[in-house]
Amino acid sequence: MFTTPVASIKPDYALLARQVASILEDERDLVANASQFSAFIYDTIADLNWAGFYLARPSKKGGQEQELLVGPFQGKVACARIPFGRGVCGTSAAERRTILVPDVHAFPGHIACDSASNAEIVIPVIKDGELFGVFDIDSPSLNRFSEEDQQGLEALLAAFVAATDFK
Repeated sequence: MFTTPVASIKPDYALLARQVASILEDERDLVANASQFSAFIYDTIADLNWAGFYLARPSKKGGQEQELLVGPFQGKVACARIPFGRGVCGTSAAERRTILVPDVHAFPGHIACDSASNAEIVIPVIKDGELFGVFDIDSPSLNRFSEEDQQGLEALLAAFVAATDFK
């Protein structure tokens, strides 16, 4: 039986990677794995108020434009749709890179879905060169995320991507 570790500000990312692999073992479904992964991150990384996915979808406006649609998450109700290039999530998707923001109020164009959020890290979800969305983590504390957190969270997300079918 799997037991979730106590949430930690300084998590053991190597241990968490083994636990993510165990949780996702024998399941390839996107919704199931994204739900499990969001809950795991929310419960094991301390000082968070939101953790979850925004999935790339065709824009409601039509054409070739894409936007992010909220997917499985843990936390308060979130913004449902975010245009590519807007806010931290939309910028991460458009630029296909991780964005670590110590103070979201200083980020140009930040979208305040929850006014209690002060720091954020957003990691693009890319498989076989295709962007499928972003994984977004918010904290009520300024300067919550470090370079070590970025590297550890990117490795955990890579394990999720490897264990998940996106088509």
